[in-house]
Amino acid sequence: MSSQLTARLLVLPRRAKQVITITMDVCLCMVVVWLAFGLRIGYWGSFGPAQWWTAAWTIGMAMPLFYFSGLYRVLLRHDGGAVLARASLIFGGIFAALFTVIGASIMPRTLGVLVPVLLFLATSGARAAARHWLASAATRSHACANQAQVLIYGAGDAGRQLAALLASSREMVVRGFVDDAPSLQRATIRGLRIYSSDDLGRVVRAQGITEILLAIPSASHARRAEIVRGIQSLGLPLHVRSLPDLHDIARGRVKVDHLRDLDIEDLLGRDPVVPDENLLRSKITGKVVLVTGAGGSIGSELCRQIAKLAPSALVLLDVSEFALYAIHHELEASTQGLPLKLVPLFASVRDREHISRILATWKPDTIYHAAAYKHVPLVEHNPAEGIRNNTFGTMNMALLAREHQVSDFVLISTDKAVRPTNVMGASKRLAEMVLQALAAEGGPTRFSMVRFGNVLGSSGSVVPLFRRQIRAGGPITVTHPEITRYFMTIPEAAQLVIQASAMAEGGEVFLLDMGEPVKVIDLARKMVELSGMMIRDAANPDGDIELAVTGLRPGEKLYEELLIKNNPIATSHPRVMKGHESFPAWHVLRMQLELLACDGISRDAQSIRSALRLLVPGYAPPEAEVSGRWSYDHAREAVRSFALTEQDHQGTNS
Repeated sequence: MSSQLTARLLVLPRRAKQVITITMDVCLCMVVVWLAFGLRIGYWGSFGPAQWWTAAWTIGMAMPLFYFSGLYRVLLRHDGGAVLARASLIFGGIFAALFTVIGASIMPRTLGVLVPVLLFLATSGARAAARHWLASAATRSHACANQAQVLIYGAGDAGRQLAALLASSREMVVRGFVDDAPSLQRATIRGLRIYSSDDLGRVVRAQGITEILLAIPSASHARRAEIVRGIQSLGLPLHVRSLPDLHDIARGRVKVDHLRDLDIEDLLGRDPVVPDENLLRSKITGKVVLVTGAGGSIGSELCRQIAKLAPSALVLLDVSEFALYAIHHELEASTQGLPLKLVPLFASVRDREHISRILATWKPDTIYHAAAYKHVPLVEHNPAEGIRNNTFGTMNMALLAREHQVSDFVLISTDKAVRPTNVMGASKRLAEMVLQALAAEGGPTRFSMVRFGNVLGSSGSVVPLFRRQIRAGGPITVTHPEITRYFMTIPEAAQLVIQASAMAEGGEVFLLDMGEPVKVIDLARKMVELSGMMIRDAANPDGDIELAVTGLRPGEKLYEELLIKNNPIATSHPRVMKGHESFPAWHVLRMQLELLACDGISRDAQSIRSALRLLVPGYAPPEAEVSGRWSYDHAREAVRSFALTEQDHQGTNS
């Protein structure tokens, strides 16, 4: 009954609500006058002429003052205490001046003070009671309408701010806090109890909790992952979300809509690699830097990180108009007022003449080469374009960098280049071999490579894909139940690339200690469970999201590696390693690449794969894909012929 009455009151027109409030205040004026006379004369009598006369003056003076002060524009369920206090003070001053100072024969002088005091107490008390009643009834109503029942994990400043923000929320109702600090447990905040993490399961079941909000912005990813595992162990469909970082909390920027799903780092439990500031700045600050593929996932983050390190100029190179516009526009806004020259240029890394003019004009000190086709299935269907862009585009950039005496050239590589099973990985390994061979020859340019695993949040990354599939109601598609991957964040990858250029001596392959590889299907399960849903399978046919195993895609590996040989070498950075891997001499590799570029191979996908088997050690595509006009034996004999011709040429010159 109470809920129905509340619902009817809340949907009344604003004018009707004002009439109800004014009527309530008129009645309170009558009651206050009756109380004042009773307190003054010592007995409670009925309304006589004196009471009616005093009530008329009270209503006639108070109501206009309350109205014109704006009191009736403030809704009862919101706090209008300041407005009421100001209006009551004005009313009290006028009323006391008339009936206490000047006096009136029909009423005692003391009522000039007593009536205003009692009226203020009555009206403020009535409003407080109304707010409490409306809020309680609304809370019960919302709860019945599947309003989210929330526990806040963390009773510190962030948790208290969040509870205050949610106090008026129609979507969530906070039922309590959870905190690991024994000194806080069993205490209360805003009337809400603080529980121990050991009580979490009991409280969740008893109070029907549907969401847990992590308000621990200063906790490490390892600690957050530990908390998440504890929540998962309850086996209940709980949606877990988190607040933004500590800086936003400290600056008072927290809002209810800032609550977000857990970052993948919270699920993996690995803290980002801390960058070495000296390494970051040594090849950037005060220098001209060029980034190819500047609009891509890695390229754009490289540009953001580089812009923070105060280069004299940053040349953004990309073939995509939209991607180039987006990163240039973003950097213009973030670097406004800084002495940084931003140069957005359209160019293909395969266009030798155009790239040569760019290098001659801007004379970069460092080139970060991020331009590449990276999506395995797409490159597998377009092998010729993959080789032209990833391998020959890199070779073109590297040769021009050496010709124009660029100090440092850093290639963004991939773990898929290690014993590749797909054209994308093979094309990147060939690109690495080009740089290694050029580095071995010496010259003005230091060539290095940075190899890392899956980058979270990049285009095509599995995590955004899983989130989209969960929002769509599933199914979540996993190519194989045993597939595993290494993961790192985009900023972490960009910082590693920059630091690698500072540590390079020439020809190194740098890689990051990325912790343990993660089984992708386990990652999918965690994301579903922490979204407040359950996996639907044979054991749980009433679950929400189905997991569908689609089978490995062409060229996809079950397990990725970071080194061809298990021989990592330590560097000055505690979590950055390097490897020296075998490669052919430049004069041999150049002849092999010329063979790969010839029309007989480059126009035929099967011939490309046959040639790659010869050129890239460890490349092992599915056997069904390596057949066609240009056989493996044919490729081997042709390359041998090229190599013998090159050796004869070298012998004649000597």
